[in-house]
Amino acid sequence: MAGFRSLAHQVRDARNDRALRRHSLRRCLERFAPYGHRATWWHLCDRHGIGPEDRAADPSRLVAALEELEEARAVWLAYERQFAERRRREKHDGQRRPEWAWSGSGDAVVRCADPDVRPQGALGEVLRRLVEALESEPGTGCPVCGARELHWPVRVPPAVAAKAAARASGPGTAGGPGRPGGSSGAPSHAGWAWDGPVCAGCGIVVPRPALARTALQGADLAGAA
Repeated sequence: MAGFRSLAHQVRDARNDRALRRHSLRRCLERFAPYGHRATWWHLCDRHGIGPEDRAADPSRLVAALEELEEARAVWLAYERQFAERRRREKHDGQRRPEWAWSGSGDAVVRCADPDVRPQGALGEVLRRLVEALESEPGTGCPVCGARELHWPVRVPPAVAAKAAARASGPGTAGGPGRPGGSSGAPSHAGWAWDGPVCAGCGIVVPRPALARTALQGADLAGAA
């Protein structure tokens, strides 16, 4: 299976026809798609004037879209390296239950609840704002656009919420990647650490670790209204 760099090379290779170069760019999103695959593709198409279904898109536009994706990927990989190093130090010091944690493939790390509603600006800048928020004290608004209107799109049934709470209180689950818990104070019906309320401003699903208890509770009340 081709990796991101190999696919990026195919996008840039002028010996390849346009259809292959476009296909290779789409496959890059299988390796890294911060908004989710569809939303990231539509974002790149809008930003660089590519028809979403155009099999013969201008190669220069494809390369420009790739460069934006590569910049964002570099931002996230740097964060993952720093996170891994910090966790090694914390474990060495005996801290086994971090307040929050995330490390993964970079897929949908700034997931858009609706692919048609996405943040403004380049992917790299959006990820920098997210990383800054994750490395700071939890805030009261969206880390990407600053909006304070947050809402839970769907309330999880009580039985599911109870199971999530049980997992959160179990050993070794607090704040782990993709797990409930930690000190963010998320409502009991918010099942996973990387699933949070939706920002009414830019449409992202705000990671719970980036939000203070008051913001999460406010989103909870808005969702229940």
